[in-house]
Amino acid sequence: MTSGIKRREFLQLTATATAFGIAGPNLVTFAASPGPATTKLVSPGCRRSKVKVARLYMGNPGAHWPTPKLNLKEEVRSYQPAFDALKDELADVDFFVDQLVTSPQQVRALAEQLKTADGILVIQVTIGISSILAEILKAARPTIVFAIPYSGHEWAGYGQLQKRPEGDLFDAILTTDRKQLAVAIRPFRAIHHLREAKILDVTTRLPAKYAEEVKAKFGTEIKQVGLQAVVDAYNAVSDADAQAETDRWLQGAVKLVEPSKEEVFRACKQALAFERMLAQEDATVLTVDCYGSMWDKTIKLPAYPCLGFSRLNSIGLGGICESDLRCAMTHIIFQGLAGKPGFVSDPTMDESTNAIVLAHCMGTVHVQGPGKPASPYKIRTVMERQEGVVPQVFMPVGPRVTQAILVGMDTLLYFTGEVVDAPDVDRGCRSKITVKVDGSAEKLWKNWSAGLHRSTCYGDLTKDLERFCRFTKIKMVNEAV
Repeated sequence: MTSGIKRREFLQLTATATAFGIAGPNLVTFAASPGPATTKLVSPGCRRSKVKVARLYMGNPGAHWPTPKLNLKEEVRSYQPAFDALKDELADVDFFVDQLVTSPQQVRALAEQLKTADGILVIQVTIGISSILAEILKAARPTIVFAIPYSGHEWAGYGQLQKRPEGDLFDAILTTDRKQLAVAIRPFRAIHHLREAKILDVTTRLPAKYAEEVKAKFGTEIKQVGLQAVVDAYNAVSDADAQAETDRWLQGAVKLVEPSKEEVFRACKQALAFERMLAQEDATVLTVDCYGSMWDKTIKLPAYPCLGFSRLNSIGLGGICESDLRCAMTHIIFQGLAGKPGFVSDPTMDESTNAIVLAHCMGTVHVQGPGKPASPYKIRTVMERQEGVVPQVFMPVGPRVTQAILVGMDTLLYFTGEVVDAPDVDRGCRSKITVKVDGSAEKLWKNWSAGLHRSTCYGDLTKDLERFCRFTKIKMVNEAV
């Protein structure tokens, strides 16, 4: 339970959960809205196709490590239970090439197929495979070698290989933990998601150069849409569907504080409209220039977008505040690596506890990912505007998190830490987490650059980001060291 929830409110939350027949904190599961706008995703953040992975088992018949008596086919079969156990995590993966290769000639026969892969997972079975690996790397696709102990001595040269041109897109995982086979896929997935992603930006001032650079580097499309597109989608949502969505939010809330039920209804109707817009455009992320061209003393849209953004994040899509395209791109990366949404935030520092407080009015109820336990929330107004509807979410305390921002096309700033509090104070924005920084909070604020907003994802994603950045030729900078 977060420290921001008072005991009385926790008891109210428990009573609500009991009424729904749901145990513990898993209070609300946000399904896609009914009707033609229902979203079906391949995986969180991706609606179009599976990740194409070439799975190659690399062995040398008769090699003396791990043993000259090794039966290569039996060794390959020994990995199947591990992949079976990981089937849910790999449900969005198409192992379109899947075979044992024992010579460079066999790899050359696969060359054209390998060039179409999002990534190549190579499982080293024996020693003496250097020429085979060299041929695989000629495909110039992101490649990860998975090797358990005793599979060979080649690991001793893998570090040097990474420093050579032919090793630019190469990494290795050396472990007995076969769950890491799924981890190896994560950077391939993030790259795939970026290439297939489409971001809708509700604004009149799309930065054309940035959109062009993103398309050229990652394949991501950014499309500008206007206010009328939101109004049309809003009007297309039936009042009955909007009322059902309103009832779900109100029944799931710890408390309705400032907004009227009519305001919540408008916010929920717009939330369903957002999903409809993304479905019609075959897009996955929506952002609104809510304090810029979509603002005139109050929001120009039928309602503030915050609750709609929270809902999109909870169902595996993306809702990003303030037309922040950098956070939108970072959000897509996080969903690819972890299957979880990012939390866009404004920070404030507390050196006395080596901490940073990450705050924004829009919090995501399913910050741990779709289908995961929901966090408690109140329904509030936007703090600084004292109007609108936002979910004040009390995110989990205890887990580690990663904050990052993609700057330009070639730099990713980041740091990690542990969530030690979810404050409930009427200062700053509504939803907050206090993160004890790995490293130095003082160095973090002194190194801070490139604007205020960052995106934060639950989980320590350092290794995943390192591999992603290696494969996409992005410099990764820890601001806290």
